Amino acid sequence: MLKERYINPFTDFGFKRLFGTQANIELLRDFLNALLKLDHEIIELSYLQSEKLGDLSIDRKAVFDIYCKNSVGEYFIVEMQKAKQNHFKDRSVFYTTFPIREQAEKGDWNYELKAVYTIGILDFIFDENKEDPNYRHEIKLMNTQTHQVFYQKLTMLYLEMPKFTKTEDALETHQDKWLYLLKHLPSLYDRPTKLQEKIFKSVFKTAEIAKLSRDELDGYENSLKVYRDMKNTIETAFDDGKAEGIEEGMEKGIEKGIEKGIKEGKAEEKMATAQRLKLKGMSLEDIAEVTGLSIDKIK
Repeated sequence: MLKERYINPFTDFGFKRLFGTQANIELLRDFLNALLKLDHEIIELSYLQSEKLGDLSIDRKAVFDIYCKNSVGEYFIVEMQKAKQNHFKDRSVFYTTFPIREQAEKGDWNYELKAVYTIGILDFIFDENKEDPNYRHEIKLMNTQTHQVFYQKLTMLYLEMPKFTKTEDALETHQDKWLYLLKHLPSLYDRPTKLQEKIFKSVFKTAEIAKLSRDELDGYENSLKVYRDMKNTIETAFDDGKAEGIEEGMEKGIEKGIEKGIKEGKAEEKMATAQRLKLKGMSLEDIAEVTGLSIDKIK
């Protein structure tokens, strides 16, 4: 029996329920407007097919969490990333190539493109950003000599959610409120005073577990189990690697031992982690995303 009143938006089910259905497309529109702070407001959105194939049957495909387009032809990819993944940045850049390439027109074409935005909501912190207090990272193509933006139509926005630590009293902007809601929704019972706007009333109504059908509840419980198993497995692998490194590194110094243990422990635990996730019924694609191993190796 679930104790929470509201769904966890970091589960596949929760994220899609809030932002991935036609009935709740206004939630997605408001969320994107709060995050991107564009010169123009997003007025209308339409969902696009989330699975994109390459030009040839042997090409890699991309499966987006959410893929949509606004009324002026701009494209938006929204991803919820629950765990660290090897080459995550590479994958993110790869994903942006699909909405760029599909804008190509046959015959005479002047190569004018509409803007593409990729938003990553991360339940982890990039290793290189651990000392950086900023949770919001907006990436554009830049001239490295002048530090001026070279191309305005390609934007990648990453939100490191563990760094978002604002309390309810400290919420100031609409973005603050959305991020606070995403991070704390499963632990809330009543709607906070700072989240009384009509749009948030819709979020809480949509997220209420008691209003799920039997099939929806089963789907959510399965999604929640996968999420918790993934988090626990990853944390266990990290702790095992760290402990092994500390023990081995005692003679050479604790600091070097921890560093080595984390690196080597993670590498040795990858296969064991994949095996545990496979036994729990997680898909090969999700295991590959979590561990960085190839699907052939996981098989």
